[in-house]
Amino acid sequence: MIHLLKSKIGRLRIIGILEGISLLVLIFIAVPMKYLLGNPECSRIMGPVHGALFLLFVFNTLSVGVEYEWKFRTTTWKVLLGCVIPFGTFYIDRKVLRNMEA
Repeated sequence: MIHLLKSKIGRLRIIGILEGISLLVLIFIAVPMKYLLGNPECSRIMGPVHGALFLLFVFNTLSVGVEYEWKFRTTTWKVLLGCVIPFGTFYIDRKVLRNMEA
């Protein structure tokens, strides 16, 4: 895992995994707790955490895309789309980013 910190794509992969986990926690734990159990504390905490990770992922994706000269129509839009779909960042990590790092 420490080898991922040495490249921009590796750091993007780590941010993507964290962003994906925060989205899943927000959707499947925090929101049901808020609306079904009447306890909004978890969503008050996870909302800003997920928002910050989302923005970090988007900015890093654009930065890596410019540096590695990704074509927007073939790569960048897929990576950006993956961050708004549940489990999307894990799919993008496995199918797109892992192959680029090697």
